[in-house]
Amino acid sequence: MKRKLEYLLKHTPWLMSFFIGVGSAVLKFIGLFVKVDDKMILFVSFSGKQYNDSPKAIYEYMRNNKVGEGYHYVWAFEHPEDFPQVTCDKVKIDTLTYFVITLKAKYWVTSVNIERGLKYKKKSQIYMNTWHGPAINLMGNAVEGRNDFNWDHIDYFCISGRYEEPIITRDFRVLPENLLLSGLPRNDALYSCTAEKKKELRKQFGVPENKRVILYAPTWRESTDGGKTCNLKPPINLEKWENELSEDYILIIRAHVNTRQMLGIQFNDFVRDESDYPVVNDLLMVADYLISDYSSIIMDYCILGRPIVCFGYDFEDYNKARGGFYFDLDKEIPSGICHTEDEVLKYILNADYDMESQKVKAFRDRHIEVGGHATEICTEKLLK
Repeated sequence: MKRKLEYLLKHTPWLMSFFIGVGSAVLKFIGLFVKVDDKMILFVSFSGKQYNDSPKAIYEYMRNNKVGEGYHYVWAFEHPEDFPQVTCDKVKIDTLTYFVITLKAKYWVTSVNIERGLKYKKKSQIYMNTWHGPAINLMGNAVEGRNDFNWDHIDYFCISGRYEEPIITRDFRVLPENLLLSGLPRNDALYSCTAEKKKELRKQFGVPENKRVILYAPTWRESTDGGKTCNLKPPINLEKWENELSEDYILIIRAHVNTRQMLGIQFNDFVRDESDYPVVNDLLMVADYLISDYSSIIMDYCILGRPIVCFGYDFEDYNKARGGFYFDLDKEIPSGICHTEDEVLKYILNADYDMESQKVKAFRDRHIEVGGHATEICTEKLLK
């Protein structure tokens, strides 16, 4: 029911405007009676779906360093009971208790949003949005039918390079002076990935010494049944992939957090499902190739300077549905757009690995300027 309501709001502009106006007013009124706790920090990652990403990096850094002593930490989840490893206070997102805590916490840290589409932050509160990667497809108010993003009250919005500046200020209305050129805290580990670390991960995932790893991590697609489900069925014949690749490769599949399941895939020793693996950086670091589509995971993986394949099997439909991209994928991404699985397989089997890696590094340098110390930078800014 909740997902259907979210879908309805997102696709009904007048209803979204009504929800924002009334909901924000109600919470601002309640906020008059809730005192801000100067030592409370609220963390939310991907709308409460997971314990990961940059909010996790900042939280764990604070918990393990003197700078974070004396603070009251709270994490919000859809299902708090699913995260026993989080030992601080937890709250169920989108409940009355959750909204009271948002009004009480001095500091907000999130990778998507805290206010659940509303706008009621107090001036005395500090709001840090780490976001979750440089944009590829149109976002925010750039999407047709959307004009409800107004994040001019965010105090710090993390970016990795000046490429993002016009996008974030225009399409989310974040004030230019509130952009924090820090990189993403979650990606700090990618900058220190050594050959020894990769070797450890290969052993952890049981990768044979004579094989390379391909990571397939597509983005999500809009629901086709009014928000009931958000499944993905890529047009690939895994028997064919296994016949052509299994001698030298294994394939790891990572579904997007918004995708309920990937249909039509049978997992075995060649193709493995790591959609629920908690540390996506481990998957990136162990992979020799990334196959994705329009996901910002491309921007994460390019930090490692390894080959990337853009598998845009539904490019025309996706482009039409989302209204476009911020750059020409066919020209900008080194592999170009592979429209069919045959093109993907041909690329994997025939590409010059070192040459393609150099192309990816050039792509990285055009879009990402900073990184490696984002966690410390963000923590310092948040608590200053």
